Amino acid sequence: MAWLGMVLLTKNEKDSTFVEIQLDLVKLEGNLSIPKNSIGIVLFAHGSGSSRTSPRNRFVARELNQKGIAALLFDLLTREEEEVDMQTAHLRFDISLLSQRLVETTDWLLKNSKISNLNVGYFGASTGAAAALVAAAERPDIVKAVVSRGGRPDLAGPHLSSVKCPTLLLVGGYDDVVIELNKQAMDKLKSEKKLIIIQEATHLFEEPGKLEQVAKHATDWFMRYIGESN
Repeated sequence: MAWLGMVLLTKNEKDSTFVEIQLDLVKLEGNLSIPKNSIGIVLFAHGSGSSRTSPRNRFVARELNQKGIAALLFDLLTREEEEVDMQTAHLRFDISLLSQRLVETTDWLLKNSKISNLNVGYFGASTGAAAALVAAAERPDIVKAVVSRGGRPDLAGPHLSSVKCPTLLLVGGYDDVVIELNKQAMDKLKSEKKLIIIQEATHLFEEPGKLEQVAKHATDWFMRYIGESN
């Protein structure tokens, strides 16, 4: 094991390094990938029972890495909490808890001297999108862009009007209920915003070529807004 600034690095994985994120009350697990000469970093907020092992978010992270954007995929819940959530499905909807974990993880990550100068973006999926927006509202000087994939931005509630950074909402064309919820959230966002409906895609974008579209839109958005001032 080795220290990198304030970040504890452990075993190497295929595309990233496993990290233990020590917060005030809990320790979370993540995978951190930092390309050489990174122009920014994106933190992934998973939701609805998903974790840092989500193949969809890992795919997007690899695409970001190829463009020189670092990525941190981490679990917003501890292993014990995940076991409880698998039974109750309650914690995945605790936006206050999830957003606070994201804020604390952002603050923790930026203690790393090799990352502290990078602009930050959030990529949120499902209920993780609401957590990302609430956290962005709480850290307006740090978070430069948010992307939501099949998200529930509506669950951010009154925090939506306080979001300052450009926000991109990506929804599958067959995901009728989520499309409507995203449109409602769009009306409450006061920052620069855009809703893209990916035609012939379901909630998880499992159809051929659809996740690639998600990755391209997300990468373009982050390249534009977190790489511009570095």
